[in-house]
Amino acid sequence: MMIEAPIHKLVIKMAVPTIVSMLITSFYNMADTFFVGRIGTSATAAVGVVMPLMAIIQAIGFFFGQGSGNYISRLMGARDSAEASRVASTGFFTALACSVLFMGSLLLAVPKIVSLLGSTATIQPYAESYLRYILLGAPFMASSFVLNNQLRLQGNASYAMVGITIGAVLNIGLDPLLIFGFKMGITGAAVATSFSQFVSFCVLLIGCTRGGSVPIKLKDYSPNSKNLKEIAKAGLPSLCRQSLASIAIVALNVSAAVYGDPAVAAMSIVGRLMMFATSVLLGFGQGFQPVCGFNYGARRYDRVLNAFWFCIKIGAVGLLLLAVTGELFAPQIITAFRKDDLEVIRIGTRALRLQCAFFPLMSWVILCNMLTQNIGAFLSASVLAFARQGLFFLPLILILPGILGLSGVQWAQPAADACTFLLSVPIGYSVIRSLKKQMNEESKSEITQGEKT
Repeated sequence: MMIEAPIHKLVIKMAVPTIVSMLITSFYNMADTFFVGRIGTSATAAVGVVMPLMAIIQAIGFFFGQGSGNYISRLMGARDSAEASRVASTGFFTALACSVLFMGSLLLAVPKIVSLLGSTATIQPYAESYLRYILLGAPFMASSFVLNNQLRLQGNASYAMVGITIGAVLNIGLDPLLIFGFKMGITGAAVATSFSQFVSFCVLLIGCTRGGSVPIKLKDYSPNSKNLKEIAKAGLPSLCRQSLASIAIVALNVSAAVYGDPAVAAMSIVGRLMMFATSVLLGFGQGFQPVCGFNYGARRYDRVLNAFWFCIKIGAVGLLLLAVTGELFAPQIITAFRKDDLEVIRIGTRALRLQCAFFPLMSWVILCNMLTQNIGAFLSASVLAFARQGLFFLPLILILPGILGLSGVQWAQPAADACTFLLSVPIGYSVIRSLKKQMNEESKSEITQGEKT
């Protein structure tokens, strides 16, 4: 199916479950922000303060999940299922061990950590309560991302979707029950998130035993240098992207804190909204990833390029529609999260409109990153993963507020997106030319072989 089915229908078939999975994953974050917003501005800001550590947990999961998953898809395209099983188990158990160590080390220093993350004196008590319970769920959260990526990159996106959906629905139901029904406040939101991630973890683990999925077995755990090297190479772009996102959020919170809790809360809301909107493209692009990996492994470079351009067109149109919606209804969208604070609404509305103005450019940036990552062009993939939040956003968030004040905080991300797009254009076309060259060489080789026969 992966190397013979009509490419456009195949991408859509792979993309629909991953779009749903990504949207639902974003609901995990959106639900907490929405319900915690009913507690107060400082509580809303606390969710944004803890967000960088949640990004680190995701980074662990994506590093081992994308790293092992991309390698698995190439191995399955080359018909090496035994090695694929060893890689899957190695990625899963290594991620589980790393996330347990991460949880243990941070639980010992929660007050100091939230202070370093940009908490003000009024935000800190909420952030501490929220972080403690989020950390308890860290191993299950990271491992869920590993399993989700492995299943998706094997072409079993429907199983990944079921696991994520069950957890998200549970989270959305538990949030109001624990926050308001049991009067747990922001602690209830964190408990709901961690418990929901545990349920997702269990469902996804079961999914690895169904539908011809590559199973996770302790006896297949094989952390040899070759497997770890391949996982690291393929996972490095994801690790860069997620880790830099964490650092960028800290820098944003610190810069916004100068202008008070409303600024931190507003930028937190906008960040969650843009993450939600981006998840649509990420889901569509992740439907492209297994198609790309399988066909590249099978040397069907023509299908790789066909799928890439199809995704670019659909992605650009989709992001344009979302951007227009954000521009037109920005005040109403921000009000839905924090209707009682006019300052949050004012700051958030302008920040959202600025980011929406450059949002359609992300179609090219994200899909180029996915293409380079899945064909093994890891240097180009790592550069693109590093560029948006590392090369451009971090310097801009340090420089612009000193020149423009609060406007500099609001302009930093849109300016970084524009710069990343300009960088990604030559990198993307260079990779496309390389694929076309490989495709031509493959065609000449087949003709020569045919003549000899």
